[in-house]
Amino acid sequence: MAKPRSSFLPRLVAFAVAAGIVWTATNPALAAAPFEDNIAQRTLACTACHGQQGRAAPDGYYPRLAGKPVGYLYNQLLNFRDGRRHYGLMTQLIDPLSDAYLLEMAQYFSGLEVPYPAPLPSPASADVLRLGRQLVMQGDSARQIPACVQCHGQAMTGVAPDIPGLLGLPRDYLNAQLGAWKAGQRRAQEPDCMKDMVARLSLQDINAVASWVAAKPLPADIHPAKALPALAPGAAAIRCGSAPATGAAPPK
Repeated sequence: MAKPRSSFLPRLVAFAVAAGIVWTATNPALAAAPFEDNIAQRTLACTACHGQQGRAAPDGYYPRLAGKPVGYLYNQLLNFRDGRRHYGLMTQLIDPLSDAYLLEMAQYFSGLEVPYPAPLPSPASADVLRLGRQLVMQGDSARQIPACVQCHGQAMTGVAPDIPGLLGLPRDYLNAQLGAWKAGQRRAQEPDCMKDMVARLSLQDINAVASWVAAKPLPADIHPAKALPALAPGAAAIRCGSAPATGAAPPK
């Protein structure tokens, strides 16, 4: 149910002011900037953890927001607010917010185009990286594991508007999120396709996928694809509740 904007804006502004204190401590030029009631300044609360302009935090724990598909960002905000994902600070921040306002936040970060950092060299062995590449690009039909690129796009930059890219994420973050799916700590709307896929992966598989993806350079075009790739021979289509209508705008 949508909540009146007046019920949550003061709280969000308070978070944004606190976040602004963090930024001005390291960037004195911001201290002279007046607070304006616009989405960029109201989302300073987000960038205090997710990095300036949602570029991602240097510790590798808080992921990038900038440029991700709007439907994906919107669904994740709903998941945190509605208890399908668990992180206390996120839940506290967005619990008072309406669907319309969460969509506005998602649209703002999705529209930001800022460069990605170069990936770090992987410490994983050649065998681990080889397994990771196979699972990402081809899957494992014997274990009914589809290729990651079947949903996340052949270039792994995501598919608009609902499916995120995998590139540009640190290995530790990828390991943590895949591990959370496997442990049942992260969920999505039913049918929860990621839960079903990750259940078929071993911990060794998860580490291999995370290691290979984190080390892969980004392509020249980092934008999400506009459509899912064609199914590989023998592959079956996958239904995901959090991406019910890829190609359609998220609800307003």
